[in-house]
Amino acid sequence: MKKKHTSKLTAASWLSARRLRKTVQFGFLITVLAIGVQFALFVDQAGRGIPPTITRPPGVEAFLPISALVSLKYWLLTGVINPIHPSGLMIFLMIVATAVLLKRGFCSWICPIGLLSEQLAAVHRFIFRRRLRMPSWLDIPLRGIKYLLLAFFLWSILLKMDVRVLHQFIFSPYNRVADVKMYFFFADISMVAMTVLAALFILSVVVPYFWCRYLCPYGALLGGLSLLSLGKIRRDPETCINCEKCTRVCPAAIKVHEATTVRSDECHGCMNCVDVCPASGALDFTLVRRGTALRPLIYAAVVVFIFAGGSVFARLGGVWQNRISPEEYLFHIRHLQLPLYQHQRGRVPAYQDSAIQRRIEQYHRQSGKQQD
Repeated sequence: MKKKHTSKLTAASWLSARRLRKTVQFGFLITVLAIGVQFALFVDQAGRGIPPTITRPPGVEAFLPISALVSLKYWLLTGVINPIHPSGLMIFLMIVATAVLLKRGFCSWICPIGLLSEQLAAVHRFIFRRRLRMPSWLDIPLRGIKYLLLAFFLWSILLKMDVRVLHQFIFSPYNRVADVKMYFFFADISMVAMTVLAALFILSVVVPYFWCRYLCPYGALLGGLSLLSLGKIRRDPETCINCEKCTRVCPAAIKVHEATTVRSDECHGCMNCVDVCPASGALDFTLVRRGTALRPLIYAAVVVFIFAGGSVFARLGGVWQNRISPEEYLFHIRHLQLPLYQHQRGRVPAYQDSAIQRRIEQYHRQSGKQQD
């Protein structure tokens, strides 16, 4: 007599990689949205000439990867964590640590764009009833685009910028308000930018994970670093039953069932393959070698610890909040359209502390007279 199917959730199902990953993803999404709202209120107050009563959230610097890469080289050359966007560098180091330990775990467990890509992939499956795959002759060269973009940024920053140029960029008016300019890019988005985003949205429905797979330079960087990762998906050929379920659920289209160790730079560490494997011990995410399996709950705990623990460490070390005063933000945001805050082909105007300070003081004297 056949047993009736039941939808009762067991402890094992609650602790599945998929459920844990969704919990972590949405937890970070809520955090990002909270940071966005707080920063929007901060900018709004400063833009209206009101001394901000809302603290600027340092986490907003997670969206400044170029500034973080500049800060990284400056730190390596000088030993100094710059005070303009220190949390940007700290978050960048947390992301790198994730890649070195857990493959591209940042992409599948934390990144909001990764979460959006997953939802659009679900729309793709709903429309087409199955996943359409790009032919290899087109997929491979397209995947190279993100590496070309990464190479451009690495060449521009790591090779071309010396300490003097790095210092000028970091302390420039442009970099000081890079977070504000990023906010206005989305808050007052242009038609061109809207068209590009709409095109990427549609392409991500037609071709699942289009941005992540073909265009994201951050993903390219993490993919390269993940080749050195201690953790990898490993398959035991002796216990594997060759059902190929692992390959069918892989969002990166990796042929997991053919590999003994999944070394691909496209592996996101999502553990979907581990979740569906019906053969005990045949497939695991392990550290260094087989026999050191990292269960989904531990994987999730490590991901959360890296970012939560890293931010606490940065706060205790005084390298989380920047050193730009609310008064200086008031001045910068009020004059954001001046050439001082623009760049041309990567070149930015130098920041003259004394000159800017005099203008800030003059601005506040004039504001005080107007209020009187």
